[in-house]
Formats: sequence, C-alpha cells, structure tokens
Amino acid sequence: MEPGSGSGPGRWGPVSCVLTGASRGFGLSLARLLAPRFGEGSVLLLLARSAAALAELAAELRGSAAGLRVECVAADLGCEQGLRQATAALREVLPAGPPGRLLVVNNAGSLGDVSKSFLDLTDPDEINSYFAFNVTSALCLTSIALQAFGKRPGSSRTVVNISSLCALKPFKSWALYCSGKASRDMMFQVLALEEPDIRVLNYAPGPLDTDMQLLARTKTGDPEMRQHFQSLQESRKLIDCTVSAQKLVNLLEEDTFPSGAHVDFYDI
Repeated sequence: MEPGSGSGPGRWGPVSCVLTGASRGFGLSLARLLAPRFGEGSVLLLLARSAAALAELAAELRGSAAGLRVECVAADLGCEQGLRQATAALREVLPAGPPGRLLVVNNAGSLGDVSKSFLDLTDPDEINSYFAFNVTSALCLTSIALQAFGKRPGSSRTVVNISSLCALKPFKSWALYCSGKASRDMMFQVLALEEPDIRVLNYAPGPLDTDMQLLARTKTGDPEMRQHFQSLQESRKLIDCTVSAQKLVNLLEEDTFPSGAHVDFYDI
C-alpha cells in the first residue's frame, strides 16, 4: 500500500483482494480488519474449506464496507479439484476487479502430524499431501492471481505470505511444518527478486491463540517442545489474532518493508 494511505473507512481505495484460510483464526481476524479499509467497488475473494463459516463471514463483511463485493470459494486447496476450483474463481473475478490494487494473502496452512518425528515420516502420500496444501497451492494461487489481475498502469500489487519463526529455526517433531514454512519464505523471496514492481512480504504473526496452538501443545511428539507450547499458554504469552493482524495491516499501510523481507510480530 502507499505510505500515508490512512486507516479510515475506504481509505485504501478500490482493492482486489484474495485471502486464503479466511474462515477462522488469523484469516478471520484479518478479513474483518481489511474489509472496512477497501474503497467502493472493491472485491474480496475468501477461500477456506468450510462453506458455512465462509458464508457467515461474507454476510458480515458485506455490511462493513460500502459497495464491497465478497466472493467465497469453499475448497480443499490440498487436492487438485479444490485447487482448480479456486484458480477458476481467480481467473473469473480478478480481471473484472477494480484497477488500483491487488492484495494476495497466503494464510492457509496446516501443522501436519506433529506426533511424528523425522524418522516416522515414511509415507510419501502423507508428505506429498502436506506439501500440496502448504506449498504447491500457495505458489499456484499467487502466480495465477498475478496473471489474472495483470500489469495495469498505475496499479500496485502486494503479496503476503503468512510465515513463522519455523521458517528460520528447526523445531523437534515439526519437520513438515518447518520445511513447508521455509520453502514458502524462499519461494516468495524469489518472486520479489524476479518481479521488483511487486511488493512481497513474509510476515510471521507470532504464537497465536488458535486451534493450531492447541494441537501444538497437546499432540507434539517431543515432550520438551510440548511443554514449551503448554507454558506459552499458561503464562498467557499467546497472541490474540486481531492484535497480530493489526500489526500486519500497519505494515501494509506504512509500506516501508524491503520486498521479500521476513518480518516477525516481535520485530515491530
């Protein structure tokens, strides 16, 4: 976004926005913060697996911004059919969206089976399925969104990858999650290098108070790691999704990050 674009209703002007993993947790909080900032004629494309949760959110958001078109795609991005359904929606909605701005937020992601150690991960179907959802879909959706929106004179394009400390640091029992997050960070760094006119941000939202954290503290195979996540919750160090989403919105409004940068919640 442009410096000084403000944070009042509609202050971002017309925006075409794609948000994955929109039905709960961080994605839900982010959708609620973004929608009122979009100007009249904006389009918001929400993707998640739960059709009911998406429909409920869409109804709520349509009332939060004047002339905002909200479209929903309920699909499993980890399977070919779901990804085809999502990419078809991008190709249909984005070319007809307003000029001005494109914002793509890759938020959808999963933890994988954290009860398993590295040596337990022997099933190629399980591993390929994990990467299909967490890496392949993010790459395909982003490239297709950028193609569908196209290069428009005077328009800006921003791509956000919801990252993690796990993209930079290994955690026991989390081989899939750490490698998936590292892969996504590097993938988007390459995009930033290839396309200098696209703003790219890898944003690590911190340890969020979500269902994923519940899985982390109850299912993680390594006892030391499991205890670490339990203590985060017990000492109230988990971050409210809205607090972290607000920091991301501020980053986008200030628009001073180096393209391709990894920015952590605690860095700001």
